[in-house]
Amino acid sequence: MSSDGRPAIRGRRLGTALRKHRESLRFDLKDAAEAVGCSTSKISRLESGLSPARVGDVRILLDLYQIQDAELRGRLESLARQSNKRGWWADYQATVKAGFTDFVTLEADASFIRTWQTMFIPGILQTPEYTRALFESNPAAMSEEMVKEGLKIRQERRRTVEEAGTRIAAVIWEHALTSPMPSRSDHRKQIEHIVKVARRRSTTVQILPQGQWDAARIASPFVAFSFDEEWAPEIVALDALGGMLLIEDEEELARYGHAFDTLRSAALSPEESLAFLRQTADGISQEEAASE
Repeated sequence: MSSDGRPAIRGRRLGTALRKHRESLRFDLKDAAEAVGCSTSKISRLESGLSPARVGDVRILLDLYQIQDAELRGRLESLARQSNKRGWWADYQATVKAGFTDFVTLEADASFIRTWQTMFIPGILQTPEYTRALFESNPAAMSEEMVKEGLKIRQERRRTVEEAGTRIAAVIWEHALTSPMPSRSDHRKQIEHIVKVARRRSTTVQILPQGQWDAARIASPFVAFSFDEEWAPEIVALDALGGMLLIEDEEELARYGHAFDTLRSAALSPEESLAFLRQTADGISQEEAASE
C-alpha cells in the first residue's frame, strides 16, 4: 500500500492490464504517451502501478488499444478510480504485516476466491472466537490492542466479502478442523459456522481427509483470486515468513489452478463434507456434555 493509504495492488493490476493490451497491438511507450499527451516515463510508471491513474487517461488508452467490450472497459475504469481511494484498512497499518494490505485489497476486489488450507480455518470462514484463540496463542507477538484491531480487520473482511456475494471455494485438510481449541464450545461454534456458510449458493466447502497425503503434498496453503467471468486464477497469495508473497506469472498461476482442481477431486464432495462437519460438531457437543 502507498504511504497515503492508496491500495497499490489495484494500480499494479490496472497497469499490467494496460501493458498487455499495448503490447498485443505492438504499440510502444511512445505511442501511448503521444495519445495521452505525456512523457513515456509517466506511461511506464502507470504500467508499473507507481503513479496514480487518471480515469481520463485510462479511457484514452482503452480507445487507443481498441478495447470496445463495455464490461472490460468498466472494470478497468473502476480500477483506476479505486486505485486512488484510501482503503478502510489504511487505519490498521501498524497492525498488519508486510503485504497483507495487498491481500485484503485482492480479497475485496475478487469475484472468485479459491483457498487451500492445511493447519487453520480460512480467514474469511473464521469466527471471532477462533480468530482470537489464534492471536492469543502467541502473546509475545500480539498485544491485547493488536488482537482487538486484528479482530476488527477480520470482521470487516468477512463483511466485505459477504456483501459482495463473492464466490468462494475452500478445500480444508481435516487436521485444521479437528485440532482441539482451548474451548470446546468455541470449537463447536466454529464448525457450525462453516456449515452455515457452506449452505450459501456462493460458497463451496470441501474437506480433504487426513489420509490423503499425496494430494495434501501437492501444494502449500494458498489463496487464488479471480476478477472476471472466466474464473481463471489471476493472482495467487502465499503466506511467507517475510510477509505475503504474490504470484502473477501466468505459468505459475496455471500450476496453482491445476493444483486446486486436483485437491477438489481428492476431497470429499460438498455434500459429504457437510455431513463430516455436522458429525464433527456433534462429536464436540458430546465431549462438552461428558465434561460437565
